[in-house]
Amino acid sequence: MPAALRAALQIVGILAVLMGLLWIGQGTGVVMWPAESFMLAQRQWAINGAVLAAIGAAAVVLAQRK
Repeated sequence: MPAALRAALQIVGILAVLMGLLWIGQGTGVVMWPAESFMLAQRQWAINGAVLAAIGAAAVVLAQRK
C-alpha cells in the first residue's frame, strides 16, 4: 500500500473513531452538545456511533499493517 494511501486511511480512521465516540456520547445523553441536536438521548445514534467507531478502528489497524 502506498504511503499516501496509508496516511489517508489512518487519518480517516481516526476521524471516524472520534466522530463515533461523539455520536455514542450524544446518543446516550452523556454529551448534550449542541443543545438543538436531534441526536441527543436517541439510542439509535449510540448504536450508529459504535458501528462507525468500529469501522474507524478497523481502518486504523489496516493502515498500520505492512
